[in-house]
Amino acid sequence: MELIARERLLGWLRRGLPLVDRPYRAVAEDIGATEDDVIAEIARLTETGAVSRFGVIVDHQALGYTSNAMVVWDIPDDVVDAAGERLAGCRGVSLCYQRPRRGAEWPYNLFTMIHGRDPDEVARCVEALAESCGLTGVRRELLFTVRRFKQTAPCYGARRA
Repeated sequence: MELIARERLLGWLRRGLPLVDRPYRAVAEDIGATEDDVIAEIARLTETGAVSRFGVIVDHQALGYTSNAMVVWDIPDDVVDAAGERLAGCRGVSLCYQRPRRGAEWPYNLFTMIHGRDPDEVARCVEALAESCGLTGVRRELLFTVRRFKQTAPCYGARRA
């Protein structure tokens, strides 16, 4: 793919693909390439590391999920991997990752993001997750979103003026 088309493709990837039935074809038409070329170039950029991640950013608010909570779990270290895999596979969990504990004041080592239409729905979802994953006795806290920031795709490296 020629440099100008590649630059325009990267612009699309930064801004987000169009919400149409065939987004790669729409991008291809815009940049003067074929749909197959766009798909191949995205694969090449990902394989070479030029694009480190290719995924969806969902605007939960626009879909009516206005109550969001980061659930922090204090999982025993010897089972945290298994618990994380179980939680990550559950419906309703949009993020699941492990972080180091930060002393007695922050004993939590597993983080999950849950979205709902109201706080009660989120709390019910967390209880159901704890029960289905064998975590009912595990210490956890629900940290509800109090301020929302614009979500954008990450972009690394030098920006042009």
